[in-house]
Amino acid sequence: MYTLQALRRVQLGPRLLRPFVQSSYVRTRPFAAMATTTDLNTYKFNHSMIRVKDPKESVKFYEFLGLSLVRKLTFPEAKFDLYFLAYDSPSAASHGNHVSDREGVVELTHNYGTEDDASYAINNGNKEPHRGFGHLCVSVDNIQAACRRLEEAGYAFQKKLADGRMKNIAFALDPDGYWVEIISQKPGSRGAEDPEEEATATATDPSTYRMNHTMIRVKDAEKSLKWYQEVLGMKLFRTHEAAAAGFSLYFLGYPGPEGVPADGFTSRKEGLLELTWNYGTEKDAEFKYHNGNDQPQGFGHICVSVDNLDAACARFETIGTTWKKRLTDGRMRDVAFLLDPDGYWVEIIQNEKFNTAK
Repeated sequence: MYTLQALRRVQLGPRLLRPFVQSSYVRTRPFAAMATTTDLNTYKFNHSMIRVKDPKESVKFYEFLGLSLVRKLTFPEAKFDLYFLAYDSPSAASHGNHVSDREGVVELTHNYGTEDDASYAINNGNKEPHRGFGHLCVSVDNIQAACRRLEEAGYAFQKKLADGRMKNIAFALDPDGYWVEIISQKPGSRGAEDPEEEATATATDPSTYRMNHTMIRVKDAEKSLKWYQEVLGMKLFRTHEAAAAGFSLYFLGYPGPEGVPADGFTSRKEGLLELTWNYGTEKDAEFKYHNGNDQPQGFGHICVSVDNLDAACARFETIGTTWKKRLTDGRMRDVAFLLDPDGYWVEIIQNEKFNTAK
């Protein structure tokens, strides 16, 4: 079913590390059984996909951060595997849910053999001229203790908590050099300079952590905000403007039953998308960000799960969305890919919670 010939027909390059395969988290759906409408309020920012060199090391790192392996898909014929990790403790926001009915999932994609290839390296999205994807972000109960625990385990940092002027955030490095931001779940935390956290700097419980957001850089904030809100139905949770530094940050997501927090504090939320806009890029006709799927590869896509895959894709077609792969393209009819204004891939899948074909 998942032949290399089928993958070659997509013509996306020899090292595509998350091809358009039939996803086992969506069953074959009789079209007649499906509704004809879609409700954007039910959508979820399901997962972010990154390519990894050695899955054993990557899974070990993310499990150390408290995530659990909630699904593994193997495709030996096509020589790649997919690992889906999420927070799944009894206190987790999506505890026990189907993998498609979650937010804040991380998909690790591994092509067989890369772990033994000394020359193979991942593009982490933060080095010129291939910047685009920025980081994943985990929010923690005690940021001093969490960072100390990571450091004692031998994991490297792009920025330690006490480095620089921003003492309330840190950036750990995963085994492939992807940046993982660490932020506090405590409102008003001063991070490295917080005496309350310093007093309990050895106490941290990874089961309380949350996969808070995924950051991507965008060329034109106005276009991207319009696209993610009007096409995908996301809401703007908060904005951080750093005019003196020449950039702004926009945090979007799906409010769900709890809604958008009135106080703008979002660290306890899972499944947010951070758009980073550096002023002036929108005026440069030649400027573009790297989408992670062109060479050199790294980040692959973000994914939104929907209540009705057919109806959602019909709506995308009606409003003139740009496609990477329509639902009806090729042999895989349970997954579609949109292109956002910067060419990032957005996967669309069925949320099994709403699937009437049981």
